[in-house]
Amino acid sequence: MNKTKLLDSFAILALLKKEDNYHFVLELLNKAKIGKNRLVMNQINAGEIYYIVKKRNLTADFNTFWNTFLMLPIAFIANDFNHVVESAKIKSQFPLSYADSFAVYTAVKEGASIVTGDPEFKSVEGIVKIEWI
Repeated sequence: MNKTKLLDSFAILALLKKEDNYHFVLELLNKAKIGKNRLVMNQINAGEIYYIVKKRNLTADFNTFWNTFLMLPIAFIANDFNHVVESAKIKSQFPLSYADSFAVYTAVKEGASIVTGDPEFKSVEGIVKIEWI
């Protein structure tokens, strides 16, 4: 099994809200802390988490949540112009949100499987491995 995992915003929100299978995400984070896997996330998807949690008031103390989130063992992948264009190509070919297209391109680029429960990702199972939660 691939040891590099890309966490979609769905995975972090499931953890925050303690939804079904959030323990899977917690286990991945614990394994990353001890070097048993590598977790990545595109910066666009981190921004998506920021605005969803803030807009929906999903936590009583947003600043504590955000600071804790930033300390998780996740490598945040930055975007250059090529990354933006390649993500846009994916968006033009598949029924995904624009933010999700960044997750897909990042997973392909990093050789990662995507950890999510978002059904939009079913459309890209042919180009990237999805680990469903």
